[in-house]
Amino acid sequence: MAKAQARAQHIIVSSEKKALEILEKLNKGSSFEAMALRYSSCPSAKQGGDLGEFAKGDMVKSFDKAVFSGPLNEVLGPVKTQFGYHLIKVTERWS
Repeated sequence: MAKAQARAQHIIVSSEKKALEILEKLNKGSSFEAMALRYSSCPSAKQGGDLGEFAKGDMVKSFDKAVFSGPLNEVLGPVKTQFGYHLIKVTERWS
Protein backbone atom coordinates (compact mmCIF):
# COMPACT_ATOMS: atom_id res chain seq x y z
CA MET A 1 0.00 0.00 0.00
CA ALA A 2 1.31 3.42 -0.95
CA LYS A 3 2.07 5.92 1.80
CA ALA A 4 -0.22 8.93 2.06
CA GLN A 5 1.21 11.97 0.30
CA ALA A 6 0.66 15.68 0.73
CA ARG A 7 1.67 19.04 -0.64
CA ALA A 8 1.94 21.91 1.82
CA GLN A 9 3.28 25.39 2.42
CA HIS A 10 4.64 26.62 5.72
CA ILE A 11 5.97 29.63 7.52
CA ILE A 12 8.48 28.97 10.29
CA VAL A 13 9.47 31.48 12.94
CA SER A 14 11.37 31.26 16.23
CA SER A 15 8.58 32.27 18.63
CA GLU A 16 4.96 31.36 19.20
CA LYS A 17 4.20 35.08 19.66
CA LYS A 18 5.51 35.86 16.16
CA ALA A 19 3.58 32.91 14.69
CA LEU A 20 0.37 34.18 16.29
CA GLU A 21 1.00 37.71 14.93
CA ILE A 22 1.41 36.29 11.41
CA LEU A 23 -1.67 34.09 11.86
CA GLU A 24 -3.70 37.18 12.73
CA LYS A 25 -2.52 38.87 9.51
CA LEU A 26 -3.43 35.75 7.51
CA ASN A 27 -6.88 35.67 9.13
CA LYS A 28 -7.37 39.30 8.06
CA GLY A 29 -6.65 38.40 4.43
CA SER A 30 -2.87 38.64 3.98
CA SER A 31 -1.50 36.23 1.38
CA PHE A 32 0.21 33.12 2.75
CA GLU A 33 2.89 33.42 0.06
CA ALA A 34 3.64 37.06 0.93
CA MET A 35 3.81 36.29 4.65
CA ALA A 36 6.15 33.33 4.00
CA LEU A 37 8.43 35.48 1.86
CA ARG A 38 8.52 38.19 4.51
CA TYR A 39 8.76 36.19 7.75
CA SER A 40 9.72 32.54 7.25
CA SER A 41 13.26 31.47 8.16
CA CYS A 42 13.04 28.41 5.85
CA PRO A 43 14.66 28.45 2.38
CA SER A 44 11.17 27.52 1.07
CA ALA A 45 10.15 31.14 1.80
CA LYS A 46 11.43 32.04 -1.67
CA GLN A 47 8.70 29.78 -3.10
CA GLY A 48 5.99 31.24 -0.87
CA GLY A 49 6.66 28.55 1.72
CA ASP A 50 5.98 25.70 -0.73
CA LEU A 51 7.51 22.45 0.54
CA GLY A 52 6.47 20.47 -2.53
CA GLU A 53 5.20 16.90 -2.23
CA PHE A 54 6.20 14.58 0.60
CA ALA A 55 5.07 11.29 2.14
CA LYS A 56 3.60 10.64 5.57
CA GLY A 57 6.53 10.07 7.93
CA ASP A 58 8.96 12.30 5.98
CA MET A 59 8.53 15.27 8.34
CA VAL A 60 8.95 15.53 12.11
CA LYS A 61 6.10 13.99 14.11
CA SER A 62 4.08 17.07 15.18
CA PHE A 63 4.36 18.63 11.70
CA ASP A 64 3.40 15.32 10.05
CA LYS A 65 0.39 14.90 12.34
CA ALA A 66 -0.93 18.39 11.50
CA VAL A 67 -0.45 17.89 7.76
CA PHE A 68 -2.16 14.50 7.61
CA SER A 69 -5.02 15.17 10.03
CA GLY A 70 -5.88 18.87 9.60
CA PRO A 71 -8.28 20.38 7.06
CA LEU A 72 -7.15 21.28 3.55
CA ASN A 73 -6.55 24.91 2.52
CA GLU A 74 -6.79 26.28 6.06
CA VAL A 75 -3.89 27.62 8.09
CA LEU A 76 -2.93 25.17 10.84
CA GLY A 77 -0.87 26.07 13.85
CA PRO A 78 1.24 27.29 15.32
CA VAL A 79 2.77 23.80 15.41
CA LYS A 80 5.90 23.55 17.55
CA THR A 81 8.85 21.44 16.39
CA GLN A 82 12.52 21.45 17.32
CA PHE A 83 12.99 23.90 14.42
CA GLY A 84 10.53 26.53 15.65
CA TYR A 85 6.86 27.39 15.24
CA HIS A 86 5.15 26.54 11.96
CA LEU A 87 2.03 27.84 10.30
CA ILE A 88 1.03 25.20 7.79
CA LYS A 89 -1.34 25.25 4.82
CA VAL A 90 -2.02 21.84 3.27
CA THR A 91 -2.99 22.28 -0.37
CA GLU A 92 -3.33 18.61 -1.42
CA ARG A 93 -3.46 15.17 0.13
CA TRP A 94 -3.72 11.76 -1.53
CA SER A 95 -2.66 8.13 -1.10
